[in-house]
Amino acid sequence: MSEERKYWFNMNTRQVEHGMLSPAAYRVGPFDTAEEAERAPQKLQERAQAWEEEEQAEDDWGAPAGGEQ
Repeated sequence: MSEERKYWFNMNTRQVEHGMLSPAAYRVGPFDTAEEAERAPQKLQERAQAWEEEEQAEDDWGAPAGGEQ
């Protein structure tokens, strides 16, 4: 399926779009279904949280146990 036929989530309007209707700066996707596109904000939040946890773990690597320095 070409990207023109997929679904996108517009972060500006908070709406699902079929095809590349809005500027790329506002679009998240592509997704195969409208339902997947609708869940884009939740998925982005989950990924951001996971990245934050990974960065925190990397920052804490090698630090003494118990937060002592």
